[in-house]
Amino acid sequence: MAVLNFPRTEHPSKAYGYKGSCEEREGRSCVRYKCGLPCNTIQDVLHQRPNWIEVKDDGEWDFNWCDVGWLRENFDHTYMEEHVRINHFRNHYELTRKNLMVKNLKRYQKQLERKVGRIEASNCDFFPCTFALPSEYHLFVEEFNRSPGSTWIMKPVGKSQGKGIFLFRKLKDIIEWKKDGSRSEEQKDGVQVKSYVAQRYIENPYLINGRKFDLRVYVLVTSYVPLKAWLYRDGFARFSGTRFSLSSIDDKCIPFYAPDYDHEKGCKWQMQQLRRYLTAKHGREVVETLFKEMDNIFVRSLQSVQKVIINDKHCFELYGYDILLDQNLKPWLIEVNASPSHMPSCQEDYEMKCRLLEDTLNVVDMEGRLTGKEKRVGGYDLMWNDGPVYREDANLQTYGSSGFTANTHLGCVNDREKQLRQLLKPFPCQRKA
Repeated sequence: MAVLNFPRTEHPSKAYGYKGSCEEREGRSCVRYKCGLPCNTIQDVLHQRPNWIEVKDDGEWDFNWCDVGWLRENFDHTYMEEHVRINHFRNHYELTRKNLMVKNLKRYQKQLERKVGRIEASNCDFFPCTFALPSEYHLFVEEFNRSPGSTWIMKPVGKSQGKGIFLFRKLKDIIEWKKDGSRSEEQKDGVQVKSYVAQRYIENPYLINGRKFDLRVYVLVTSYVPLKAWLYRDGFARFSGTRFSLSSIDDKCIPFYAPDYDHEKGCKWQMQQLRRYLTAKHGREVVETLFKEMDNIFVRSLQSVQKVIINDKHCFELYGYDILLDQNLKPWLIEVNASPSHMPSCQEDYEMKCRLLEDTLNVVDMEGRLTGKEKRVGGYDLMWNDGPVYREDANLQTYGSSGFTANTHLGCVNDREKQLRQLLKPFPCQRKA
């Protein structure tokens, strides 16, 4: 993929009064960072972070923004001092691999039903009917035969960006995959059978101007024990380049990843734009309910893996949630990404991702400027802190509320620069000045 180069506008950190080089900061040591990703937005943000210096190769580091390959090969062999931070949990894949995500959600749902009851367990009905193949192939066939004519989607568990995905309505359409899955153990030696999930396709998506779209939402987890999660106010809706039709299931390309997908023709809306559109069309109360249901998805999905994720005080994780709305405005969880793409598609996208990454670093707080009691840091709102986090809102009497609601503002105004000026303590040299 060609790297898109955008003109560097004034970096967000410049707006908070930071200036000068590392050597000019009296009494503060530098944050030594390492970044194993190719040149993209995160590199720009780290490079322009005040008081941060990049180290190469085997140099000692305080902060590491690595890819999952580095984590897999090095995490267990790396000693990390108290202050060190790294951007993945050791077994992040429990939530971000498609088959494991569904396995953990199903287990969590059964636990809720057993301990609390079906009504509580029904709060987890936000993912399509899904089976892990080949292990659940016979269960899948039983369900498939109960609803002839339905559309299903096959997804390889370890791939992203639409690679290997296809739709089908007949079992014969997956016969080639089944040939691999039905081999004996001896025949499988030396040949790795591909693992897939078969998922009921959402045939009634919510459309805007005839086009299907999914939502990308960002959730930051800084601890699993106790669970502490932040929701970012910005995000985007990504539209298909073609009008939606179920008659085109033979097309192996998913519309969002089709070769002719044109980012410059209005194929992305910022989350604020989508929220305004939905509010104008359906009313504020309906949209408030929709966004509360999305809050439920984020919290429940994290709770489903809370006991299996290996918590580590050195780790944090920036997840990219993919959500699809159906025509009844019900949100469905499609997948969760451990390494959401930071490659921008346009200048506006670049600036949004710069804000997101800058605020991620602000929450992680390598500089030690936060108290740990903040409910908001820049564009991030604290959503869960060993329990729900609430905010007071005088406007909620309209909905018969007691005056409290979740401390989330997805798709709302993101006045982050003003908030950060008030929140972040200046560096010593700035106080002196």
